[in-house]
Amino acid sequence: MDVILLERVAKLGQMGEVVSVKEGYARNFLLPQKKALRANEMNLKAFESQKVQLETHNLETKSEAEKLGEKLAGQQFIIIRSASDSGALYGSVTIRDAAEVATEEGFTVDRKQVVLTAPIKDLGLHIVMVKLHPEVSVEIELNVARSPEEAELQASGKSIQDLAAEEEAQAEFEIAELFDDIGAAGMDDDGDTPAPAADDAPAEENDED
Repeated sequence: MDVILLERVAKLGQMGEVVSVKEGYARNFLLPQKKALRANEMNLKAFESQKVQLETHNLETKSEAEKLGEKLAGQQFIIIRSASDSGALYGSVTIRDAAEVATEEGFTVDRKQVVLTAPIKDLGLHIVMVKLHPEVSVEIELNVARSPEEAELQASGKSIQDLAAEEEAQAEFEIAELFDDIGAAGMDDDGDTPAPAADDAPAEENDED
């Protein structure tokens, strides 16, 4: 199917171009999202008459998106989730979660603007693309952790594996200290019983004839 693009569409074309696409893609995405019109004589004339208005609107929305993008780019958002000790989430983080946490922090982000090829299923820091406009995209970072404290450590550059190794090392250290304390206490107990003094030794009997 041939369509007229009403805005820039990634990997497809610029506003005003007539391109060929699969009918399903046009019917399910481009046409209902008002990103394109069917390419026929009537729509071509309609587009030409509205071209200046569409271009002006595009520039306005692009300018607004760029302003938001300057504030949003590079922001890190914390998402608390339950997970196993290996870091696997009990569930997943989706585009809806990403949009909601950004909105809660004061940024207007719609879930349709979040680009996530697959749900996030592990703890850690994850880079996510947000498409604010056909010509404006920024990256944000999702800090997925089991607690605010763990999120803070991850933000400092430590992975879940690093944290687990530190906890294991701390546990081993505490166990070693416990055994040292037990050993020291045993030595103290041994030292409580004094050795017999030389004067207490039994005197030898002198045989006098």
